Amino acid sequence: MINPLRGMKDLTFEESERFNFIIDTATTIAKRYGYDYIETPILEETALFKRSVGDSSDIVSKEMYQFEDKGGNDVCMRPEGTAGVVRSFVHAKLDRQPMKQKFYYYGPMFRYERPQKGRLREFHQFGCESFREASVYEDFTIITMISQIFEALGIGFDLQINSLGCTTCMPPYKKNLVGFLTEIKDELCADCNRRIDTNPIRVLDCKNETCQSLLVNSPKLINNLCEECDSDFKKLTALLDNAGITYEVDTNLVRGLDYYNKTAFEFVSNDIGSQSAIAGGGRYDKLVEFLDGKPTPAVGFAIGIERIMELVKMPESTREGIYLGAMVEDAVEKLFALATQKRKETKVTVEYSSKGFKSHMKGVDKANARYAVLIGEDELKNGTVWVKDLESKEENTINLEAF
Repeated sequence: MINPLRGMKDLTFEESERFNFIIDTATTIAKRYGYDYIETPILEETALFKRSVGDSSDIVSKEMYQFEDKGGNDVCMRPEGTAGVVRSFVHAKLDRQPMKQKFYYYGPMFRYERPQKGRLREFHQFGCESFREASVYEDFTIITMISQIFEALGIGFDLQINSLGCTTCMPPYKKNLVGFLTEIKDELCADCNRRIDTNPIRVLDCKNETCQSLLVNSPKLINNLCEECDSDFKKLTALLDNAGITYEVDTNLVRGLDYYNKTAFEFVSNDIGSQSAIAGGGRYDKLVEFLDGKPTPAVGFAIGIERIMELVKMPESTREGIYLGAMVEDAVEKLFALATQKRKETKVTVEYSSKGFKSHMKGVDKANARYAVLIGEDELKNGTVWVKDLESKEENTINLEAF
């Protein structure tokens, strides 16, 4: 027997229903906020993620499914969704158009990391990206939208936020941070030591408990913001306060990607083992420019579908559609024309074999159909069908042509 690869799994039965419910719910809410669907390729040039996500990130340095294809091209399977959407945005020359653009997407992503609960090597994300809106009101709106998605799914969460500053306040902060890290470098892990030279901000994202304890007294960017970034962050917190959305300011929250600036946020849950992010995002005003587009402010997020699967409260199942069955062999072929007609308006389950009444009613329950429609000997002779509404329990005999 051939098994699925480690860290990759099939999505079937009840899980597929739950998956579709999550996507349908998130899509419905995203559309209310003015987002349009976009789909980008699973396979992209490796350079796309090196230039956007960053060489110093764990995603690029450790986790990408990267290989050379038969044409000698350096390609990889997408580890996240934002870079591909931005690449598409620039490729379509949307960066040269004056109107605002908003896109939502969903699909598989790939990272080679240790599989664990809620974390797979092939996983799925739902995400949104908003372009050409620099106002912090858009950051607030994005956070509000995610809150509504989780509320609609019945998922509790904690919100963590931070500001990563901009090109004005980040350089002097990095200098102060490097000075602090250099003094304690002998006590930091090997990854942190490497990042001091490549991207010191990434040190704050280290998951090593010893490193985290040493970073408690590190300089905080939130205390070194320029006037514009400080004003935006205070405005964001005021908007969240007024909306009744509770949050915690996490001064070490930097996200795992290099393209963020200003607002960064994560939605976390304690219900999937250790506290873990179930959604995250922020502002990335320089990414379009990094990928050869014109300067374009942007903000977005992604939700990890597998991370929230067990947290979703599914609505109670309701009976739907029609079950068609024959109680005599000669009536079986009558079912197909009727099924073709009814499938234009509802779900139809057809039983191909003639059966007794009790067997058909068991079939109705298995199909979770609302209506049982049966043709027996009398119905076949009279050109009628027997119909039972399983919710109201009403039974009727109806002319076949009128049904």
